[in-house]
Amino acid sequence: MDNATDRPLAGIVLRLMSGILFTGMMVCVKAVSDAVPLGQTVFFRSAFALLPIMIFMTWRREFPRALVTRKPLGHLVRSGLGAAAMFASFAAVARLPVAEATLLAQLSPVAMAVGGVLLLGERFTLHRAAAFALVLAGVAALVVPDLGESRGQVMGYGLGVLAALLTAGALVTVRRISRTETAASIAFYFVLVTALAGLATLPLGWVAVSGQTLALLVLAGLFGGAAHICMTLALRYAEVSRLAPFEYVALVWPVLADLAIFGLAPSSGFLVALPLVLGGAALAALEGRRLTRPLRQ
Repeated sequence: MDNATDRPLAGIVLRLMSGILFTGMMVCVKAVSDAVPLGQTVFFRSAFALLPIMIFMTWRREFPRALVTRKPLGHLVRSGLGAAAMFASFAAVARLPVAEATLLAQLSPVAMAVGGVLLLGERFTLHRAAAFALVLAGVAALVVPDLGESRGQVMGYGLGVLAALLTAGALVTVRRISRTETAASIAFYFVLVTALAGLATLPLGWVAVSGQTLALLVLAGLFGGAAHICMTLALRYAEVSRLAPFEYVALVWPVLADLAIFGLAPSSGFLVALPLVLGGAALAALEGRRLTRPLRQ
């Protein structure tokens, strides 16, 4: 990595900021989940995420030039998978504590690694086997203690896992189209398609919202767009291996939000699952970095 992009401190700070912003988005989504239909929430989150993304693109002098695409079908597939993942993720956070929904999102790197073996014929390495085993143990530690409890909570776990699998599919598509498409165009078309998917639920019945609820919906979009920008820049300035330890720090904010805002203490299952899931995700991410490094030389 050259000196222009090797700025690990900036990358770490941006990764921490993205975790805070992402938590803010999830808190807003959970706060309105009882009053606002899922599709309406998805629309507002996506529509208002366009604002920071477009400002960022303009600042980098990429708008509208970066929106020119050679692979519209690739964008459609990536955005469709991402939209489905957002619906599932928001449905999960409506049923689970923010920390647990956020932890389940960490399954995506492992799902990508396993998908590479099943769909792309990649080798099933020791890294991938260890990552898969850790994640399975973590999910079991989180889910099994609550199997006899609330049906809604169990459904939340299922939706969280589904969201992670869909996200992994979207990221595999990103890996394919990023050879010709810019990060800005991928982000822009994703939020545009997701906003349209949310808007398509209007005939199913949206509700009139109060000023406070509207503010939370708008903030969800602004936080989400800003979080995406911070994460993109973090990965530009610092290697995945340097950022991996800060995935643990990123889980602190959802735990604090659950405690301070919703009065929810972390369960014993969550505390056991936390190091297992994040350890598996880190192994999968670090192997991906090791495998792609020769391509960049």
